[in-house]
Amino acid sequence: MTYALRPLVLMATVAGLALATPAVAQTSRAAQDPALIQPMTQEDEVLKAAIASDSRSDADRARDVHRRPYESLTFWGLRPGLSVVEIQPGANGWWTQILQPYADATGGTYVPVNRIQDGLGVPDGSADFILVARAFHNWHRAGRTDDFMAMFFTGLKPGGILAVEQHRAPEGSDVDQSAATGYVPESYVIAAALKAGFELEASSDLNANPADDHSHPFGVWTLPPVRRSEGDGRVLTEAERAAYDAIGESDRMTLRFRKPE
Repeated sequence: MTYALRPLVLMATVAGLALATPAVAQTSRAAQDPALIQPMTQEDEVLKAAIASDSRSDADRARDVHRRPYESLTFWGLRPGLSVVEIQPGANGWWTQILQPYADATGGTYVPVNRIQDGLGVPDGSADFILVARAFHNWHRAGRTDDFMAMFFTGLKPGGILAVEQHRAPEGSDVDQSAATGYVPESYVIAAALKAGFELEASSDLNANPADDHSHPFGVWTLPPVRRSEGDGRVLTEAERAAYDAIGESDRMTLRFRKPE
């Protein structure tokens, strides 16, 4: 399966992403930090092994068809030996079960951060890669997006990557309304990142889901994996439940930002 990339910026870099493992823009830091800057020239077998590992639950691995972990992580620019920070992985830690074994196997580090307000758990300017998955709707409702994005910018090395996966509302949506349903417009995330000082390096539709019309009785939580089926006096019928299950997981943006050199 192939996925079309939307050429927002850095067209040469985006064109390179047609490879199974994405090319990353080279800079003057290449000679100093080749693991971070140089493009991968072969498949990442260690990452494939982490994704396929029996240490992951059957339920987690069943979601790979919707979340595309290998394609997403290589698009974002994950490399062996990086300092990886995952923001609010949650109790189940779906990405954690891939990122932590991968970091351990490649000589990198993995730091989960559940309470961002307490810090990122790494020195300023030391992280290579920060992953934010499915969190911006909560941050907007709490009025914390700008504060947290500024912290990520401070925590990353120059040239470091901010990777984003987020439920996507249609452009033009009122973010105050859409965030309450779990979705935010892509432009909202991009504007917040640019305000913090990041550069948008590439955007991909590899986690897009055209079947998701973004309008569900219990917001994005109506869809798998949460599958909420009742509330506010309404209970989904078996037919309705089956229809929402058939949609699969949400329509999501997949964005790669970089802290300038």
